[in-house]
Amino acid sequence: MFYREAGQYKTSYAADMAIFPIRQDRIGIAVILLIAFVIIPVFGNQFFLSSVMIPTLVFSLAAIGLNILTGYTGLISLGTAAFMGVGAYACYKLTSWFPGVNILVWIIASGFVSAGVGALFGLPSLRIKGFYLVVATLAAQFFLQWCFVRIPWLVNYNTSGAIEVPERTLFGVVITGANATPTARYLVLLSVVAALTWFASNLVHGRVGRAWMAVRDMDIAAELMGIRLLTTKLLAFAVSSFYCGVAGALMVFLWYGSAEPEVFVINQSFLVLFMVIIGGLGSLIGSFMGAALIYMLPIVLRMLPAALGLPIASATVEHLQFIIVGALIIVFLIAEPHGLARLWQTGKQKLRIWPFPY
Repeated sequence: MFYREAGQYKTSYAADMAIFPIRQDRIGIAVILLIAFVIIPVFGNQFFLSSVMIPTLVFSLAAIGLNILTGYTGLISLGTAAFMGVGAYACYKLTSWFPGVNILVWIIASGFVSAGVGALFGLPSLRIKGFYLVVATLAAQFFLQWCFVRIPWLVNYNTSGAIEVPERTLFGVVITGANATPTARYLVLLSVVAALTWFASNLVHGRVGRAWMAVRDMDIAAELMGIRLLTTKLLAFAVSSFYCGVAGALMVFLWYGSAEPEVFVINQSFLVLFMVIIGGLGSLIGSFMGAALIYMLPIVLRMLPAALGLPIASATVEHLQFIIVGALIIVFLIAEPHGLARLWQTGKQKLRIWPFPY
């Protein structure tokens, strides 16, 4: 192991590159995992698991995928929903062809199908950037959305384009279909999201992540340093699409139970983009924070008038939701461009030195 001097302390390269170098962070992550895997399944009711936790985890995974592309590599995309749809339809086809294989295998495999499609549509990023790249990914969104509706083969010649999720078991427990319990679906989904988040964290803290951030900061300088733009950008598109594809498959198979092409429209892409902006560009924990805030905000707004006894119509609450989300985006872009993740990081730093701020 190689050490280097840092003042009077000796630090190692492994310690500097550790994902959680501070002991308090490791303790915090252990507490969060304990709550997520033990406390919530035991004490959470069916509504909380099905309508709050499962959707939040799905959108968090999709936000991580978009954050890898936009936050870490600096390539803006509006095709997130389309790549989620690719993963959902790929998982449906693989499950239909090979019904005896574990459903988790096909959920992960659908991510690789989406990664291939994402890398294909990522080719224009080698020549264009900025607004023109946004238009190119928007074209991918509309083209793939058209394929979901107009290609009957994707749904076994079902002209309605709907995906019907079959019943599948894992270790004898039903996890998909009408008979699957919210607790079983939540635990499976949480395990997949936790594993993929750990993989993404190692990826962005390693050589690949440093190459992505170099391209984000200045691609010409990165190329002069020896970073191959072709490989780096296409890998970012592929990894991002992989996460979005897995999120789409989890959305349909472990949340909705069935889905139509209208699920993967452009509004879904904007929703995930808002999660990334508010949560924090270039932050994995920000993806979870942004997804939780954006998705839970409508639920809180719908429940708040009844709890306070205010006679507010549901249509008014829906309009209020759009106003609040828009205001939050403007506020974060102006006051704190790094989103909730930076606020969280600043709060942790102040707590570490409290009560001795100087």
